[in-house]
Amino acid sequence: MGSPTLDQDVRTGVKSAHAALYCLRVVLMHDWLTGMRGGEKVLESLCRLFPQAPLYTLLHKPGSVCREIEQHSITTSPLQHMPWSAKKYRHYLPLFPLFAEMTKARDCDLAVSTSHAVAKAMVSRERGRPFHVCYIHTPMRYVWDRFDDYFGPDKVGRRASRYFFGPIAKGLQHYDRATADRVDVFVANSRYVADRVRRIYNRDAEVVAPPVAVGRFIAGKRQPQDWYLVVAALVPYKRVDQAIAACASLRRPLKIIGSGPEEKQLRALAVSLKADVEFLGFVSDDDLANYYLRARALLFPGVEDFGIVPVEAIASGCPVIALAEGGVLETMTKRTAVFYSQASVAGLRSAMREFELRSFEPAELRLRARGFSEEAFLAGFTGVLRRIPGLS
Repeated sequence: MGSPTLDQDVRTGVKSAHAALYCLRVVLMHDWLTGMRGGEKVLESLCRLFPQAPLYTLLHKPGSVCREIEQHSITTSPLQHMPWSAKKYRHYLPLFPLFAEMTKARDCDLAVSTSHAVAKAMVSRERGRPFHVCYIHTPMRYVWDRFDDYFGPDKVGRRASRYFFGPIAKGLQHYDRATADRVDVFVANSRYVADRVRRIYNRDAEVVAPPVAVGRFIAGKRQPQDWYLVVAALVPYKRVDQAIAACASLRRPLKIIGSGPEEKQLRALAVSLKADVEFLGFVSDDDLANYYLRARALLFPGVEDFGIVPVEAIASGCPVIALAEGGVLETMTKRTAVFYSQASVAGLRSAMREFELRSFEPAELRLRARGFSEEAFLAGFTGVLRRIPGLS
């Protein structure tokens, strides 16, 4: 299904921004282009806002992102030509700063980056130009808050974690913090991330929620069935194992949409607990909307910087059961979700029991979701641009 039509107020705001930026040369920067996830949805909207802007990135896998992005002029880094980089690009993590320094945007007046790794560094600054606005999804999560999720002793071994990945992380932390001064204005996707930007970079950030394609989900008729739903990459920090264990202990069916390196272990866990779990892998947007419409509730036991999935769920009228931490506290309310504070199977199980004693109004959930549409994102982002001295 296509992107929702922009309403007239947003069209007016976008035209106003274009009028102010008409004489400026604009360049976009993004970490890598290997699939359409939350960061790429933000980039898609920015590509719509700046249709002529060239795009700089570490790596581009052709055909992996939407047409709106693919039609831009794309410049890549030396990572593009490294062995097995299309599938194993994360293995080159220690070299990301080098690749970023070799692929910097030049000859522009306004640089707009969307960054969770090194994109914010991919700009050449001369006498204060270009003016650089960074839409930051998070400071490098795998070297700051979530090092153990990626490189902890239980993932790579005690010695490798301490003596190999630890020093690499320290070096990347230094680079991440040192290149923050290449940004003039930070725009965070949530207050949760803005707080992290302040703590790590000692910088303030405006907050503009990312675009969620609520129009894809808002029209269907809600027909809840007796099973619960998880939509997530199958990686450790998503805590899908807790959802499986909680459903197994309550004897509730669970459907899981997504794939990832933890799938084999999660399947084995489901078998060992005799859980009624169906692994569905990736599904189309239309199928995803149908699963939201039929799920009893979405289980969301992980911690996300923003969390697009819960917004998609409530756009379909599907309530959420979520750990009370991270960006979900900014998108959900007690009228759209049941929260729990103990990040454990027992905490999730208790919240599921509480949920089953409550009722939710789908129309109220959908109304809440409308506040996180693409229209809302573009209105917020163009508002930031219009407040920049010299650009308005």
